[in-house]
Amino acid sequence: MKFEWRKKEKTIYQPKTKPEIIDVPEYQFIVISGEGNPNSDFFQECIGALYSVAYAIKMTMKKLDNPPSDYIDWTVYPLEGVWDINDEAKKNFNGQLNKDDLVFDLMIRQPDFISKEFFDEILELTKKKKPNPLLEQLRFEKITDGKCIQLLHMGSYDDEPASFELMEQYAGEMKVKRKSKIHREIYLSDFRKVPTEKLKTVLRFQLEE
Repeated sequence: MKFEWRKKEKTIYQPKTKPEIIDVPEYQFIVISGEGNPNSDFFQECIGALYSVAYAIKMTMKKLDNPPSDYIDWTVYPLEGVWDINDEAKKNFNGQLNKDDLVFDLMIRQPDFISKEFFDEILELTKKKKPNPLLEQLRFEKITDGKCIQLLHMGSYDDEPASFELMEQYAGEMKVKRKSKIHREIYLSDFRKVPTEKLKTVLRFQLEE
């Protein structure tokens, strides 16, 4: 039996295409931080570093003679990104986004039974088996999004502003306030294999409590 997040955690990963308010609990992630255009080679290399460790954790855990008592095999969680723009861009923002000004935390969630110690162990093994300078930048972090608005965005990433506008309108209707311009994206589709118009992305921003 395998834990399928698509089926078991629909509230988090399978939202509707219209905005809704949800409360997101604390989860743990493998995280890497960076800056610049998501179409760059560096961005792809960050993704590669994350997945190399995420899959090594899954496969090593599966082979353990004495896994944690609450262990269950799982489908690797989707790539997520928390997005902002750099300080210089904030000072001079004119309403037009330059992708080179983006600042990001890319991450892949880990099941609760994965410990920081196990992550550290697998990270060191991965450095030896698949050397990559970006592995030095990976960290294990617990993150709580808390009260948020989210929706499922269908189509091009470049069309996301229209979905964020819907979310902002909904926030006004519900008399809640967006905490900041930082937002989270959860990539349910592999953009290398899926036509642009069929891409599925969860968009989420935090609310003031």
